[in-house]
Amino acid sequence: MSATPREHTRTYHLGKLATELEQRGLTAVLRPYPPALRVSRPDAALLVETVDCVPHSEGWSYRWSWGELVGLTDDPALAAERIVRVLAARG
Repeated sequence: MSATPREHTRTYHLGKLATELEQRGLTAVLRPYPPALRVSRPDAALLVETVDCVPHSEGWSYRWSWGELVGLTDDPALAAERIVRVLAARG
């Protein structure tokens, strides 16, 4: 099965977010199909969240597994900060 252009775009944006998360001390593993990030804290590996990337009329957004938006792909650093805060609050 070959990836579609939409999946390549999703993977690109998730890769940018993964870099930002790793710079903040989190672990981010890309799930290939459908593209999504499995995000955890190294000190709480059982606490895992999934973040995917979805298109909308103005571009692309990062989204939690339960459907709530994390942030726009235009600012992966801001999205990473929000994810760090959520994971810190749950730990």
